[in-house]
Amino acid sequence: MSHNITRRDWNKLALMSFGGLLVPAVFDSCRTAAVAVLPVLKGTPAEKAAGNLGIVLGVQTYSFRDRPLDEAIKAMQQLGIKSCELWDGHVEPRVYFPPLGQPQPTAKEKADNLRKWRDTVDMSSITAIRKKLDAAGITPVAYTTSTIKDNSTDHDIELIFRIAQALEVPAVYSSSTVNVMKRVYGFAKHYNIKVALHNHSHTENPNEISSPYSFARASAGMSDMVYMNMDIGHFTAANFDAVSFLKEHHDRILSIHLKDRKKNQGPNMPFGEGDTPIIEVLRLIRDQKWPITADIEYEYKGGDSLDEVKKCLDYCKKALA
Repeated sequence: MSHNITRRDWNKLALMSFGGLLVPAVFDSCRTAAVAVLPVLKGTPAEKAAGNLGIVLGVQTYSFRDRPLDEAIKAMQQLGIKSCELWDGHVEPRVYFPPLGQPQPTAKEKADNLRKWRDTVDMSSITAIRKKLDAAGITPVAYTTSTIKDNSTDHDIELIFRIAQALEVPAVYSSSTVNVMKRVYGFAKHYNIKVALHNHSHTENPNEISSPYSFARASAGMSDMVYMNMDIGHFTAANFDAVSFLKEHHDRILSIHLKDRKKNQGPNMPFGEGDTPIIEVLRLIRDQKWPITADIEYEYKGGDSLDEVKKCLDYCKKALA
């Protein structure tokens, strides 16, 4: 069963706060803020590519989690991808890619290494990443993190915004929680960097960003800085209607993640084999000329990420032809 939620329902939800006090409605029209991501593409190869397709079609670099950043950049170049969301696993030294012949570090060694890096990182190393992407003709539209949680320290939350600032991106996309957002909002305001919340499908957890309702709670009173990075695959798996939601609330969405999942918490599938309305969503954004970027996130069980992302990309381009 699909769940539809109207703008009136959203505005009712937006009047709720955690202490029962009234807060401003979060779904007033904020179209000028919704274009926050697109100016970074002005004059770049990504702008030309978007003009040819009628939509900004890029990739979440998590799709290339089987290879380090330099190899992910080569893969994007080979596929002709001109814009991306930069995954924090390609920035932080999580030791996903130990040198050949060396044993995999223990969980404690990984954690200690990451902690040391976060406490001592020099932003010049981050600006160097931006220069690599620029040299490759790829423009990052956001820095994506999964580490903003209730137990995150203020130091670590602020570091995410400092990294985004050094990358010169206008937004942080985050798999976050409802309860932490009031702390995040202060940093977003200070750095003037918007936050787009990434949804999953775990609707049984009220603290998870997993439904229209949890997003309304997480962004209540913070609509000037807090938006949605809508994963249409997870949205479908949770039995919500992605097309109806986009029609009603496109001005609250900075970007979408393209993946295909089955309904009723079903698995990730190759594009075209699940229940997610990828084609309808892409055409809707294109035809309405909404300032929403679309990024492929390869997660289904497949082969080499380069081959699989190419299949996803070809599917999307055919839908837009």
